[in-house]
Amino acid sequence: MTYPVRQFPFAELPDTLHPTATAMHDSPPAQPSVTVVIPHLKGRPMLDRCLDALFASGGIQPRVIVVDNGGPASDTRGIETSRPDVEVLRLAANAGYAGGCNAGLRRCSSRYVVFMNDDAEVEPGWLEPLVAEAERDPSVGALQPKILSSKARREGRREFDYAGGAGGMLDRLGYPFCLGRDFSGTEEDRGQYDLPMELFWASGVAMFARREAVERLGGFDEGFFMHMEEIDLCWRMRLDGFHIRSVPSSIVWHEGGASLQQGSPMKVYYNHRNAFAMLLRNRGAAALWGVVPLRVLLEAASILHYLAGGREGAGRARQVLRAAVHNFRDLGATLRWRRAVQRGRRVGDRELFRGAPLSILLSRSPVQATARGSQ
Repeated sequence: MTYPVRQFPFAELPDTLHPTATAMHDSPPAQPSVTVVIPHLKGRPMLDRCLDALFASGGIQPRVIVVDNGGPASDTRGIETSRPDVEVLRLAANAGYAGGCNAGLRRCSSRYVVFMNDDAEVEPGWLEPLVAEAERDPSVGALQPKILSSKARREGRREFDYAGGAGGMLDRLGYPFCLGRDFSGTEEDRGQYDLPMELFWASGVAMFARREAVERLGGFDEGFFMHMEEIDLCWRMRLDGFHIRSVPSSIVWHEGGASLQQGSPMKVYYNHRNAFAMLLRNRGAAALWGVVPLRVLLEAASILHYLAGGREGAGRARQVLRAAVHNFRDLGATLRWRRAVQRGRRVGDRELFRGAPLSILLSRSPVQATARGSQ
């Protein structure tokens, strides 16, 4: 298993980066520095649209680092010539979203960093409210803008995007869900989430973060490769006492499915593999005794559900089983991660999951329950 920026950082780093430490209350510069890190694998037209929107947004102008993940369809040729304000970092091999973000993070010295998908487009003025909220409250570890669907926009609709919506939440069994998305699909944006809220996680589509907080926690787990890595990082942030919030006055549009389409067998594999490993590492010991058996049963139910879907379903069922085998074989490394995470824990599960539903499958209104718990 490949560990991120720092291996087991809790035992090594001093307390000066804790959100309540005095170091974060020093007088800030007139305009805090921001770096946008964009891992890129394929789809140069999407990347160009992303960069066009960033440089046309006005206001605070961030430093931009494009991380070329070395995929066969990646193309960053000529960017440095046509866009002198963009730094291109080329990797020898595809390190996934997690590895690409970490590579960019190592080049950052700014106060804040935004990890952004290359198929995202920001609206003018998107960055100022994020910076203002982070400057207002030094306990903020990460923030999420309102993420809307680019596909719906082309069809004349204003809908939340599947990958993050109005903010990420987590039920007590460790399953993620989003404001603005339910089992029937994504919601129309009618202003129903226009008040800032406490979140459990911020989407990697456009995750605004305090750089020192991310570095303190060792960055993204590169072993995740892709999917769930931002949820795992945000969970560790929350355990360390940082807050995650939505900033709906900042708007980002997202194409979605640029790396793996919804329902792709590989997406099924990464989601099931990483979600279970994340649960084992971050959930408190007392809760795990009850949660793990339920999750094992639900994984088995997922396999049966997929098997009922014909040939395509059988392929997805194999990926769930493959994820389970991987987690069993990797259990030793997962438990080493767990010891590091739990050793640095500052916040208990009772506080983290206050108001959260047991399961989004069983709750009629998980959003309202979680919202009450965040107030």
